[in-house]
Amino acid sequence: MTNYAAALAAQFHLKEQQTAKLIELIDAGNTIPFIARYRKEEHGSLDDQTIRTVYERLQYLRNLDTRKAEVRELIEGTGNLTPEIEKSLTNAATLAEIDDIYRPFRPKRKTRAGMAKERGLEPLAKKILAQEKGVDPMRLAEGYVNAEKGVNTSEDALNGAKDIIAETISDDAVMRRRLRMAAMAQGVITSRAAKDEDSVYRMYYEFSQPAAKIAGHRVLALDRGEREGLLKVSLEMDDVRGQAILTSAYVKGNSACSEVVREAAVDAYGRLIFPSIEREIRAELTEKACDNAIKVFSVNLRQLLMQPPVKGRVTIGLDPGYRTGCKVAVVDATGKVLDTGVIYPTHSEARVREAKQTLVRLIKKYGVTLIAIGNGTASKETEIFTDETLRENHLDIDYMVVSEAGASVYSASKLAAAEYPEYD
Repeated sequence: MTNYAAALAAQFHLKEQQTAKLIELIDAGNTIPFIARYRKEEHGSLDDQTIRTVYERLQYLRNLDTRKAEVRELIEGTGNLTPEIEKSLTNAATLAEIDDIYRPFRPKRKTRAGMAKERGLEPLAKKILAQEKGVDPMRLAEGYVNAEKGVNTSEDALNGAKDIIAETISDDAVMRRRLRMAAMAQGVITSRAAKDEDSVYRMYYEFSQPAAKIAGHRVLALDRGEREGLLKVSLEMDDVRGQAILTSAYVKGNSACSEVVREAAVDAYGRLIFPSIEREIRAELTEKACDNAIKVFSVNLRQLLMQPPVKGRVTIGLDPGYRTGCKVAVVDATGKVLDTGVIYPTHSEARVREAKQTLVRLIKKYGVTLIAIGNGTASKETEIFTDETLRENHLDIDYMVVSEAGASVYSASKLAAAEYPEYD
């Protein structure tokens, strides 16, 4: 088992006791913002970005060890675990490496083509796919009749060869790409009612729109209706066009073998390729619709968040605290940060006097007309301190206690670090 503390310390150039303490705090269920803000003395005042990076790497290393154990057990179950494979698994540094080690031993999904190959029909499929003139596929198939392998008639042999050819066509990456492009350009998203009842999705009971033009909100609505069992949604395309893409590439001439290949290509399109492409395109449309919806929401939210907190007022924000002091920030009428600092209104008399002087100085320097006090730890003491300061200095300034909900999480986030890189 990996020594996670040592591995993380080496990777991030930290002390092992720091990473060990982080692992202990993470495993205890503490959040990254909590660890960054309230357990600084335990991990050596690491910033939230470092803690988050260590956390993500810890999760990856643990998943890596879990996957190694799973693959080791699976390979051992097949009787193929050798010292070389064991060593390779131990040294694997990524999940991709582990998957590469396991690939030769991974069970293959049983398909009609796979069963036909087991019956020895692959040579027949290759001969038919060659489409030589004058060759009778049925006569060729007679040579592969084998009752012991379950190939009782020439028709059985020919059908098995068709399955192999269909899978060969289906595995052609070029054909798949062409069909995917055609389906996206020419395909139509359709929906109809799944139940004979009225619902909020009634407008989609007989609906169709080109996949290339359908709006994101409609895609999301169709997905919801389908999940709720009220709609049947599908991607439709002209089958003749889709089949023509395959037959034009694989069918050569008009021989008897060519006709068999044509039938296999039609089967490949309807049974193997198009259902897969339909799933891919619908997933792609949903992903794009979600991305666009998030962008719209973010633009609207940004407009709300970027509004001045109190129109036309220069404001001081006080984030109360005992041991680590009370954080102070001054913002102008547009929300621009003017100044920051730390005062200690709950410490000694000397510290309290100093805190009052600092608060008064900031008020006069920036023309502050409003003070916001967080409702967290030491909020009451900070409110009393603020009231005393304003009364003693005859300052006619409003103050209020405000919710701190979300402030701690935001302050230790990647967004905060990007938005205010110069502030702790």
